[in-house]
Amino acid sequence: MSACEVVSPLAQSPELPKSADGEPVFPEPWAADAFAMTVHLHEKGLFAWSEWAERLSAELHKPGRAPDGSDYFDCWVAALSGLLVAKGIADAEAILALQQSWQRAAEATPHGKPITLENDPRR
Repeated sequence: MSACEVVSPLAQSPELPKSADGEPVFPEPWAADAFAMTVHLHEKGLFAWSEWAERLSAELHKPGRAPDGSDYFDCWVAALSGLLVAKGIADAEAILALQQSWQRAAEATPHGKPITLENDPRR
């Protein structure tokens, strides 16, 4: 098997939505970005597969999840954020501030236009 054919263990994450041919399915571009970022950080050695699996599983088993699983990638982002904060790689307040900035930017962006942080009226 060549290096290009090696499947990351992250692609085997529990409940990961997949197509009929087994490829991950992303409901929005940000979900694919979150997946790619997680793969990259894992491959760079910032966390072990077991650490990631434990964090993601904990998020997926929290009460109040969407019955249809539509919040899967919200759980993914929460797991990644929590893991990075726990390991001292990222600051929880900085993550929250960035999430809020993206939300304000989304709300301020005209329909059909790309959402960028520059659209946040507080920036």
